[in-house]
Amino acid sequence: MAHLQKKKAQLVARIRRIAGQMAAIEKAIEQDADCSAILQQVAGARGALNGLMGELIEDHVREHVARPGLDAAARAAGAEELIAVVRRYAK
Repeated sequence: MAHLQKKKAQLVARIRRIAGQMAAIEKAIEQDADCSAILQQVAGARGALNGLMGELIEDHVREHVARPGLDAAARAAGAEELIAVVRRYAK
């Protein structure tokens, strides 16, 4: 997706923060941390991942569904891709 190149550094930084959150969860489990603290960390990581997914969905819609100048076939393909991803994500 060439349109993601504009935000590449921002997206990579966000993914690295999520990876850091996951590493902290792993460390907490290995060190027998309190379960409520681990649950809080997991909730935070899930929120961060959901935020990333939301941003990527928004970019996809803007570029592959709602962008002026797209023909009907390209718009339909973009919509079908999004539907498939949302269904998979919602499972």
